Amino acid sequence: MNNIAEIISVVIIGLIGGIGVGLQGPMSGAISAKIGPLGSSLIIHVGGTILSLVLVLFAGGVNLRDAGNLPKPYLFAGAFGVLLYLTLAFTLPRVGVTVSVALLILAQLVVGVLIDHFGWIGAAQHSFNATRALGVVLLIAGAWLVTK
Repeated sequence: MNNIAEIISVVIIGLIGGIGVGLQGPMSGAISAKIGPLGSSLIIHVGGTILSLVLVLFAGGVNLRDAGNLPKPYLFAGAFGVLLYLTLAFTLPRVGVTVSVALLILAQLVVGVLIDHFGWIGAAQHSFNATRALGVVLLIAGAWLVTK
């Protein structure tokens, strides 16, 4: 990313995703409290499927024929969304939104660092270095502080 417009768009889109996760947690927790985690997971994921379908239709379709060329485990990536949802349904009522999100971000950061460092799952390789280590330490410290 060399151009400022690209950097700004990536930051804004990343923040929008974070807002979505931040809102989904408490909403799904409220649904889960009324109908249970599995039923609310189904509602959440049907809603996501409908939005995905609408976006695909407005985007003029996608090349789903190439899905057959993907490594077979990739076809089950949506299962991680269910795992995410069910873990939030469990943690939110017990420790609150802030701690649940802090744990989520901490785990995402660790996985992201490992994927970047080793270039797993076809990701571009970005070696772990002192600057990244400092960032990890600061995020861990931030996660710990918001739990206090």
